Amino acid sequence: MAIESDVLVIGGGLAGLTSALSAARSGADVRLVSYKQSTLRNASGLVDILGYTPNGEGPLTDPYDAIPDLPSEHPYKTVGLETVRESMELFDEVTPQYRGSHTDTNALLPTHGGTIKPTARYPAGASAGVASDSRDVLLVGLESMTDFNAEHAAAHLDAAGVPFDVRGETIRFPGELRADAKVTRYAKMLDTNSEVTVRGRKKPVREAIAELVNTEIENESRVGFPAVLGDDHTAEIRQELGEKIGADVFEVPMGPPSLPGLRLEDRLFEALDEAGGMFETGNPVEDFEAEDGHIEHVLVEKNGAMVPYSADEFVLATGGLVGKGINSDREGVFEPIFDCHIDHSEDRYDWFDTEAFGDHPFASFGVTTDDRLRPLDGSGDLEFENLRAAGSVLGGYDFAAEKSGSGVSIATGYEAGNHAATEAQ
Repeated sequence: MAIESDVLVIGGGLAGLTSALSAARSGADVRLVSYKQSTLRNASGLVDILGYTPNGEGPLTDPYDAIPDLPSEHPYKTVGLETVRESMELFDEVTPQYRGSHTDTNALLPTHGGTIKPTARYPAGASAGVASDSRDVLLVGLESMTDFNAEHAAAHLDAAGVPFDVRGETIRFPGELRADAKVTRYAKMLDTNSEVTVRGRKKPVREAIAELVNTEIENESRVGFPAVLGDDHTAEIRQELGEKIGADVFEVPMGPPSLPGLRLEDRLFEALDEAGGMFETGNPVEDFEAEDGHIEHVLVEKNGAMVPYSADEFVLATGGLVGKGINSDREGVFEPIFDCHIDHSEDRYDWFDTEAFGDHPFASFGVTTDDRLRPLDGSGDLEFENLRAAGSVLGGYDFAAEKSGSGVSIATGYEAGNHAATEAQ
């Protein structure tokens, strides 16, 4: 017997979670199934709408102002400007720990590599680090965290012409941590304020860190740490460190694995649960059965058995080339679950540019849809009447170059979930 729901969302990333959340809040009986860990845990936690145009112009001041001029195949043009705004309102409602909703303009945030990133929403823990603030900054690195070189990042920020003085210092994280300790281990110690031994004396780890920073700080009124300042008590940790150091403390977004990304993932799953949505992870969707262009059910592998999951509407939010929502081999490029059409040249050498930073066609590979996000085949006809696609499985845009990945996932997820809920009820 099939497991039934009104809407079945396949994929647990930002697009899938937003789609499931919007459908659930519209009154549909929603189930989300996801096989792999969400790519959110590998993301910075910053939420971009549009940082650069497809032609490379930017960083953009107002992402909304640039959307009407995007190419017709861009997912933002499919869903429309007002849907982008509505979807961000939903995001703002369920993520009170984020900042940026007070304005349409992008904020400029420093990254762990010392670059400046235009972004529309950012965690409260990063807000004191915005590049538009003219107060001087001390970046603090940790010896055991080789992914963040504070001196290197500071030099790059200075070379970028930020309107403040910035320098970096590296300290040894107090306590006995292995050189390859996970970011969650640092966070746990700070959350619990574990005791550590420093020069033969035991003291809380937050106090020990503040004392180390106080030996390095000069006249800076802002101090940036790598994004490891707790998981459950981040605001409390920042406040306590700030009081002990005498400066505003902020987190610098990091590469994978990312605590801000994990925090966002946790919050979105909580919001889906609060909305009455159901979800399960760890079981792949392997196949489907359809009749006359209508998907009847998908087959989910569980303990070696194929279990049917039926729904009135399905949402495909499995990611792009990175998330394996799109695959390729010597025969071509394909979507592995429903075999949706992916427009691409038969000549593999046409998929990329010979220049490393050139215009690579593979970056825009993905599913093409109608104006209701239903995938189209190579002739422009519907693949299935009750399937919608959202997020980076969609084609027509280069999210890495545009800095638009999160915004497209939220906007198309929101729209796909709404359409699915409407049709299912």
